[in-house]
Amino acid sequence: MTATSTAPAALRRRLGLPGVVLFGLAYMAPLIVLGTFGIVAATTAGTVPSAYLLALVAMLFTAASYGKMAAAHPVAGSAYTYVRKAIDARAGFLVGWAVLLDYFFLPMVIWLIGGAYLSAEFPGVPRWVWLIAFIVLTTLLNVLGIKVAEKANFVLMAFQLLVIGFFVALSIRHVLHAGEALASTQPFFHAGSTLGTISGGAALATYSFLGFDAVTTLTEETTEPQRTIPRAILLTALIGGGIFVALAYFTQLAHPGSAFADESSAAFEIATTIGGDLFASVFLAGLVVAQFASGIAAQASASRLMFAMGRDGVLPRVFGKLHPRFATPAFGILLTGAVGLAALALDVSTSTSFINFGAFTAFTFVNLSVLATWLRDRTGKRTLTWLVFPLIGVVVDLWLLVNLDGIALVFGLVWLGIGIVVLAAITRGFRRPPPEMTFDE
Repeated sequence: MTATSTAPAALRRRLGLPGVVLFGLAYMAPLIVLGTFGIVAATTAGTVPSAYLLALVAMLFTAASYGKMAAAHPVAGSAYTYVRKAIDARAGFLVGWAVLLDYFFLPMVIWLIGGAYLSAEFPGVPRWVWLIAFIVLTTLLNVLGIKVAEKANFVLMAFQLLVIGFFVALSIRHVLHAGEALASTQPFFHAGSTLGTISGGAALATYSFLGFDAVTTLTEETTEPQRTIPRAILLTALIGGGIFVALAYFTQLAHPGSAFADESSAAFEIATTIGGDLFASVFLAGLVVAQFASGIAAQASASRLMFAMGRDGVLPRVFGKLHPRFATPAFGILLTGAVGLAALALDVSTSTSFINFGAFTAFTFVNLSVLATWLRDRTGKRTLTWLVFPLIGVVVDLWLLVNLDGIALVFGLVWLGIGIVVLAAITRGFRRPPPEMTFDE
């Protein structure tokens, strides 16, 4: 190992393929597809599974690009690392800065949504109690180590999948009791739906896939990362997408169309219809568990991105230090928890309006990184997978980016502008590249 300064901190390799895939699925929180079911159903005129199927196909192109870059650069840092190594260090910094908007604030949004669910069910308990409980528990688990967090995620995901299984089973029973067929094309396409409505729903559904890329932040804690991480990325996208499509299909069968008393709580309405009040309570518990598991994964990802940037010196060096006992990036974990306290003064719609700017910016540049790698050295690289696929990924991601709402674009551009100022400061007016450490493993 070589470095331009003293020997850097090193994360411990403890995770195998199942643990990494579990982390990605926990981040995606499959059950949350029901939390937005009513909104997507209204957008697609009642063809939610088609929206998720289209989103899955679109995201697989970007997932393939993440897999290629993870194999080529098996270190922490995700899009930030890939862009700075494949394109330019300055571009890498700006992409990393944009990704921080997503990674850094996403845990706050997750905790806020979880707190909102619980506050609605238990109005006598102040919302801040739930928020602080979420923040303290997830922060503690992440500081203790990735293996502790992995075990917690296993239990939480098991319960989440159990709730999903019950929801599907009750939906099937409801459909059969109504005398309807289980095999139908209606949930995918009908006379009232169009390609335009389905595409609009896919743009919303794509947000549910934000998480397959997060597994790349665990590269330095994964055994055989050049083989494990690319497989984990594709498996996470495929398994998560498969769950989304199947769950949306049976839910749409149980409740055809898009008419709900309240679109934002449509899943509770459906849960009550197919399983009564008792199952509705179990469903609420499942949603809260999904938020908790997703919060663990999101906070872990954010801290590891900050660890990579701190180790390189583009963030203060304290971010690049590990806890002496637990070997975790404790400063980034604690800071993410502290930022989560801002949720006490925000609502869900405001806090979620700007995080996707960073995600789609990162997706676009990871695809461009694959193209840059292919242009630099085409030896042994197939044109289809190294040129055509990433080009499709770029087009899809740019389409998603420019179709974000106005608030998201304004917040994102302001954040990017701040990043340019920071970059100018640390590069002395762009006259030198950002500081960098190099590692030969």
